[in-house]
Amino acid sequence: MEYKTIAARCEARFVEKKSEFIGYLAPVASEEQAVAFINEIRAMHRKATHNCYAYILRENAIARHSDDGEPSGTAGVPIYEVLRKEELCDVACVVTRYFGGIMLGAGGLVRAYTRGAKDAISAAAIKVMAMAAQVEIKVDYSLYGRLPQIFAEFDTKIESEEFADDVRITAFVREELSQKLTEKLVDSCNGKISVQIPQKMWFDFA
Repeated sequence: MEYKTIAARCEARFVEKKSEFIGYLAPVASEEQAVAFINEIRAMHRKATHNCYAYILRENAIARHSDDGEPSGTAGVPIYEVLRKEELCDVACVVTRYFGGIMLGAGGLVRAYTRGAKDAISAAAIKVMAMAAQVEIKVDYSLYGRLPQIFAEFDTKIESEEFADDVRITAFVREELSQKLTEKLVDSCNGKISVQIPQKMWFDFA
């Protein structure tokens, strides 16, 4: 099981027929955080014509969107559809518009708000979160050279390595691969290796 989200806030802006559009994207862990982010952008752009938004949360599969005064279906839904098609969750997106005096029409609005969300995503660092096993390894220096190939085979992410009396490694592997990784390490080192899994957590495998 895995999901995609973003690492940090980002923004992007463009002008379409004299209207300025600013797309904001933020990671959020709850509906309260999503609403707080939307309100923050609204406060930042009190003079904007519209602050349209959408957010998607993993918890309780919550999804919300708003046209904020634009014609129905021309802003909030397009923003939401971009998030959905990119398979992002635990994110909130606000696209702010300063009206430039030229009407865009329904189709033009849909394209503009879609671009506002897409441009913000393009500016983001994407995280691929998966349930992972934290793996703590102790191994002799003479066997250390056997490990990198095994780690690569199981897409293991090394967090730290400590070189003391022996080599101590902390790494992360997808939960469903943890047992096979452990078996492969023990087998390759003829049992002369310590492999412990102290905890499981969400980890970024991007």
